[in-house]
Amino acid sequence: MPPSNEPLVLVIDDEPPIRRFLHAALSTRGFRMAEAGTAADGLDRIIALRPDVVLLDLGLPDRDGLELLRELRGWSSVPVVILSARDREHDKVTALDSGADDYVSKPFAVGELLARLRVALRHAAAGPSTASEFVNGDLQVDLAARRIAVSGREVHLTPIEFKVLAFLIRHAGKVVTHRQILREVWGPEYGDEAHYLRVYMAQLRRKLEPEPARPRWLQTEMGVGYRLRTADDSEQPVG
Repeated sequence: MPPSNEPLVLVIDDEPPIRRFLHAALSTRGFRMAEAGTAADGLDRIIALRPDVVLLDLGLPDRDGLELLRELRGWSSVPVVILSARDREHDKVTALDSGADDYVSKPFAVGELLARLRVALRHAAAGPSTASEFVNGDLQVDLAARRIAVSGREVHLTPIEFKVLAFLIRHAGKVVTHRQILREVWGPEYGDEAHYLRVYMAQLRRKLEPEPARPRWLQTEMGVGYRLRTADDSEQPVG
């Protein structure tokens, strides 16, 4: 495949009609596309082509897509967006906990899928947030000094609130599951205590959001987790 500035999307899906549809959609919107119909072929093409992002179905004929994802995460950080007919909350949480960057359910809207691909690519290019200062629209956070301001007004957070916010900042733009946040902030024994998290997210929204009932930044991914929406993600559907 000749060099190009257009991002290369590897679609791993066993349905030829889906692959044809995606090829038509992607090729006219600034992407190149390669494809595979099995997990084995997909793995070979990841190694050979080094795609910029992988669009992965979970229901593959030779191997479950989650197994492929877990193996891939052992040696690669390539962005992976799940595209699957499995739409239960458990399936989404498991995929995200296994290392997926995002999850889109079939049937899907092309605009939403393309937005999520673009967001995954932007955040892969930027890498994890390691800077001390984080600026997101009106929200300014100095992680080293533990200072937070909204529209120039300093906001006080409790230690737990700050830990939750800092974890979301490190993964800004990506969906993080309840379990991931709980284990990071409270410890591994609290992985299933989602009610703790709901309380603290409500407190953070009251302190940081202009309209807590209609959050601009601290977005809920229903039944899955949360996403800190960034200022450059205007095309990203609100979760």
